Amino acid sequence: MLFKHKAWLPLTKLFNVKSSQSVSGLSAPSLVAISLSMLVTGCDISSTTTIVSTESEQYLRTLLALPDHMPIPAIPEFNPLTQEKITLGRFLFYDTQLSANQTQSCASCHFQIDAFSDALETPTGSTGHVLARNSQGLSNVAYNASFTWSNDTFLELEDQLNVPIRADDPIELGVTDSELATVLSRFETDEQYQQMFQAAFPGSDTGVSMNKIIFALASFVRTMVSANSAYDDYVVGDKSALTDQQKQGFSLFNGEKFECFHCHTGINFTVSYRDENSSSDSLLFPFFNNGLYNVNNDGSYPETDQGLFDLSSDPADKGKFRPPSLRNIGLTAPYMHDGSIGTLREVVEHYARGGTLTPSGINEGDGKNNPYKSALITGFTATDEEIDAVVAFLESLNDYDFINNEKFSNPHQGN
Repeated sequence: MLFKHKAWLPLTKLFNVKSSQSVSGLSAPSLVAISLSMLVTGCDISSTTTIVSTESEQYLRTLLALPDHMPIPAIPEFNPLTQEKITLGRFLFYDTQLSANQTQSCASCHFQIDAFSDALETPTGSTGHVLARNSQGLSNVAYNASFTWSNDTFLELEDQLNVPIRADDPIELGVTDSELATVLSRFETDEQYQQMFQAAFPGSDTGVSMNKIIFALASFVRTMVSANSAYDDYVVGDKSALTDQQKQGFSLFNGEKFECFHCHTGINFTVSYRDENSSSDSLLFPFFNNGLYNVNNDGSYPETDQGLFDLSSDPADKGKFRPPSLRNIGLTAPYMHDGSIGTLREVVEHYARGGTLTPSGINEGDGKNNPYKSALITGFTATDEEIDAVVAFLESLNDYDFINNEKFSNPHQGN
């Protein structure tokens, strides 16, 4: 979506946060050797690697409930993860007091049952503004290299969270400058929130602030790790976890005919990826035009959203969007940045054709012929059996424990 850039206060180093809280059993400094079976997406090959883990890494694994096959995500030093911030963030995520008119919360567009998407083409903000972009699921966003559908400057969750909360075009939660003091006062005068903010930020005496709200929300969202799908069981050694059809789809997904793996690879199924071991010079901030549109046959996308072009003004960036993770992809329909494709089968058919044809209307054009389309989107011939197999594999990435996990649920219900 387009929005007017505001002069956000920098989130780093505004206040010191004491993170002395400990996890039971991790009070003494130690080094722990962990033997992991590391499997590479697309290869049925395993190798054992010994990783030296410090006490702080074990602390994070416990907070995030990370299984051994999942790396520790990159967590910024300016916002260390603590249970107190996670708890506060969970309460804030579901609280409609965080919108100016008290009608919506973060959870109004991110439902746990939908893997924290919303099953709509595009959502509607708190004031009735229909947004231009589909609500992405939040599974494993802690591993993203960048945030939103097409912004190469939002490199931390803390940066991204400003947009739905503070932006004025379009309005989502609507906490604009004129509404900020009113919204903050709701939490400042609430005794339970006073206690939670103090526990989450014990080194600060400045009371409730938008930066603290964002730090807490980011901490909670980072815990939304999804790693208990049938696919995960398969990669850790249970070769019966996938059906024969899903195994066929896995092979096709990583083959040179379908070529899905070029944009959707690794443990999180996206090239937009980083974890705590990623070096800054190796990070990728990939954005691709996948031939969804070709308005006026000049490479344009609908005027409401032309992707990275809306930031760069470079025609070559028209229609460029970040490839999302495919974790829980079977639970987050509809698809694409604008929710214009309804089913996984239709998504695969889009790529098989090499782009989508819009035969009439204001967006008329053949995306297959988009001059800015990625060279990876060439089209291919696929049988119904092959498409069914790929869809079946994608559905193996659904994590039903994740969408029913109580620690991600609404803490206000029943209160």
